[in-house]
Amino acid sequence: MASAPDSSPVIAGDKLTPGWLKIGWLYLMLAPALVWGFSSLSGPRSLASAVLTVVTVGFGHSIGLHRGIIHRSYRCARFTRGLLAYLFVHTGLGGPLSWVRVHYFRDYWQNRVDCPAYFRYDHSMARDYYWNLHFALKSGDIGRYEIPDEDLHDPWLAFLEKTWYLHVLAAAGLIWAFFGFEAMIVCVPLRVSVTILGHWFVGFVSHKYGYARYDIDDAAEHGFNNWVLGALSFGEGFHNNHHAHPSSAKMSTAWYELDLGWYLVALLRAVGLVWDVQVVGHAPTQKARAKEHKFRWHWPWQD
Repeated sequence: MASAPDSSPVIAGDKLTPGWLKIGWLYLMLAPALVWGFSSLSGPRSLASAVLTVVTVGFGHSIGLHRGIIHRSYRCARFTRGLLAYLFVHTGLGGPLSWVRVHYFRDYWQNRVDCPAYFRYDHSMARDYYWNLHFALKSGDIGRYEIPDEDLHDPWLAFLEKTWYLHVLAAAGLIWAFFGFEAMIVCVPLRVSVTILGHWFVGFVSHKYGYARYDIDDAAEHGFNNWVLGALSFGEGFHNNHHAHPSSAKMSTAWYELDLGWYLVALLRAVGLVWDVQVVGHAPTQKARAKEHKFRWHWPWQD
């Protein structure tokens, strides 16, 4: 049973508490995925799961929640914003407001030299798995994080925050009813398990290993870029670029960096669903404290 870490990894006033819903949900998805996932795989089911991943993780998480709601890298109609937030819910990652809050918490502390251990990446992968997938941060002073009221008190986001898991379970029931048990296993528990663990893994690795071309003055974390993870995660693996250009809808900054999320943004712009798109090199997206330098590499064997 999870209990708060003995030595506090957060700043006084904030605290970690066991995220019982987070824990239960992870293993509720992971258990059937491990038991039936491999035997349920087939070409059509795998393709359907991949399409759902693009729709939910690509459009919902990377484009809708991360670049859109959190970083405001483009403008869109309220309906589009709400639809993308709904697609995020079907990633199975959790409630949108929980993710908005923790992103603001992380950005605030990682851009300070007194960043607490929970948001630094100088610990092991096992500890990071334990902390980030089993605990939730409760802030003693949420006002210092300057989260926009329009997000915290958005009625649609609040509704999705309370009901997100019901939407995922309802989708699982519909897929089971119309396409069978195996299709449900591949398209929901297996896909959600890969999404949760993949998101955590990309976040961990892209803060520790790869190459960086930017330093952020007086910041504890600068992030790193990784070609493979960047391509697989819709650009989220180009984290050093993102730390330096947080308001850019394009996370790649060089020709050899494949940001598939950027192509999704470009598609939405082409059909008129988003506009005023902020792009590195074409808009003032670079943080004032970010300084460009020659490549700096960090590999696991350098720890």
